[in-house]
Amino acid sequence: MNENPSSFAARMRARIASVPGSGRASLVTVAAFVLAACLAVGAASLAVRAIEFALERDAREALAEQDIAWADVATDGLLVTLSGEAESEAARFRAISAVTGVVAPERVIDAIAVAPSMEIAAPRFLLEILRNGLDVSMIGLVPAAYDAEPIVARIEAIDPEISVVNMIERASHPMPAGWADAVNFGLDALIMVPSSKISVTADRVEITGLAESERQRDEMRDKLARARPRGVISTVNISAPRPVITPFTLRFVMDEDGARFDACSADSTDARAAIISAARGAGATGALTCTIGLGSPSPRWQAGAVEAIRALARVGAGTVTLADSDISLVVPNSVPLAEFDQAVGALETALPDVFSLTATRLPPSEEDISRTDDVLEFVASRSVEGAVILRGRLSDERLREAVQSLARAEFGLPSVMMTARVDPDLPEGWPVRALLAVDVLSQLEHGMIRVRPERMDVTGVSGNPNATDDIARVLAEKLGQGAVFNLNITYDERFDPIAMQPTPGRCERWIEETLEVQQITFDPGSATIVAGAMQVVDEIAEILRNCGRMEVEIGGHTDSQGRLETNMRLSQQRADAVKAALVARGVPVSEYETRGYGPEFPIADNSTAAGREANRRIEFKLIGASAEAARAERETGTVPEPETAEAAAPRDEADLEIFVTEGAGDSPRPPERPQR
Repeated sequence: MNENPSSFAARMRARIASVPGSGRASLVTVAAFVLAACLAVGAASLAVRAIEFALERDAREALAEQDIAWADVATDGLLVTLSGEAESEAARFRAISAVTGVVAPERVIDAIAVAPSMEIAAPRFLLEILRNGLDVSMIGLVPAAYDAEPIVARIEAIDPEISVVNMIERASHPMPAGWADAVNFGLDALIMVPSSKISVTADRVEITGLAESERQRDEMRDKLARARPRGVISTVNISAPRPVITPFTLRFVMDEDGARFDACSADSTDARAAIISAARGAGATGALTCTIGLGSPSPRWQAGAVEAIRALARVGAGTVTLADSDISLVVPNSVPLAEFDQAVGALETALPDVFSLTATRLPPSEEDISRTDDVLEFVASRSVEGAVILRGRLSDERLREAVQSLARAEFGLPSVMMTARVDPDLPEGWPVRALLAVDVLSQLEHGMIRVRPERMDVTGVSGNPNATDDIARVLAEKLGQGAVFNLNITYDERFDPIAMQPTPGRCERWIEETLEVQQITFDPGSATIVAGAMQVVDEIAEILRNCGRMEVEIGGHTDSQGRLETNMRLSQQRADAVKAALVARGVPVSEYETRGYGPEFPIADNSTAAGREANRRIEFKLIGASAEAARAERETGTVPEPETAEAAAPRDEADLEIFVTEGAGDSPRPPERPQR
């Protein structure tokens, strides 16, 4: 029982006083009791302090042994309180373990605070989408704030039968900048490439896919390059399988125009190199390539092709055509018979057993026939305007109707005019050649196919860079072994939808060509565009609308007359006026800049009137990412300039195309500026 000593003494004195007869002796007794009580209390206090001191000492020594300096120890009787701030839960546990090694755990009070941990870093958000036709799988980690349902809905909208497996997980972290744009671009790529893997992060989209053909691959690459959002890095790796070529065709020609390929197929890189080497040995020059594909009739295709080209080189004129394992060598009558026999004999000896050879030396040419009515021919022609005329001779009325129906189906009813007459005494195989002429004409933008008993002549213009190769393959297959045909097909990029797709480099070139014809001019001393220059502004606006978003600088330039400050201000105002005119015509100019250069960069002599007029000009220049893209086009040849298209080196084996240098024939001269 705890009681104050003075209270105890007073109570004892009261008791003694209440006892009768107590006297001085009683007072002594009370004093003795009081003194004993005080001594007992003091001794107890000293004992408690000694115990607390011992506990605190042992606890501090235990902490010091563990090099724990941040913890503090306080005692209250037999209780030990640990306090301080631990850097982690592990540090807190070490301190408690050290103290409980010398103090009973039930007497240790934990008052340690743990320092707040650093904020957990956001995970790397990644979305991967796999598509194989109508099967789509999505996996990855996306921000919780980004709703994945619109992604699924957009994929399902591709096809009613498409199946989407959603394995996306979410994390409650802020959405990184650029995430939405990157996902939208990835979905655009997924829709465009039916067999693909799309990996999306906030700043990068990696696209791996498979196209059905080289042409489709190039078209996909171009569209994805133009659709890439600003600030998102894209890696596009779309490959195309080697085409299956049937029949496997090679056609080499030597005539007055030189040596060249009309068609060339190879089954490997080594075979291509050997065939091109043989062609150069025969006198072929310029860019020579062969399409590497599948379908070779023999592993020794290379040997057969090389020996056939060498045989033609020995006689110096004619054509050699390989269609699978059939070889047809046709030479003109001007080749001496002895040389012809010697070349054929050498070729028969050198050819692998799988090949069969047909060699023909043409008979002497007939004298010119004065009356065209006596010429046995059928002609199918298509004008630049699209008018199709079918004239000459056909074997019967049924063939006449069949040819007309085929032409109308290909070119439209109003475009076809039939003027051919019926002649039952035509050579065998005439119906096949007549129908084939219409079919070949449909592969040309304009041209003429002339069918005669001894040969077929094809002349025209196409927007397909492989048109000569394709048509040669069709004629070799349809006309059979030993057929004679001449091809004079010119490639024109104006009719090639891929070549004429707008890219930054092409857009800049088209604008330059437009300004070469007529400059944007202004009223003297003002920033008002003259009425006569509005047509040029309209043309440039149309180009820029088709080109879409680009980074462009509109630069204003003046001559050197007048004050420099005035010219600088006037050139800036004129550049701003051109930008305002483009805005009024619906051009997206959000990334356009204007700058006035004044007389700083003259392009002509300011001392002459003509030079000053040339210096007063507006220039359009690509800047930023658009300028880099245009530079890449020129350096890599991905999108070659027209004047260097034939010299552009293939990027890889799957990118090879046939380039044939042909005369223009009767084709009209193309305009100086490409049509858009």
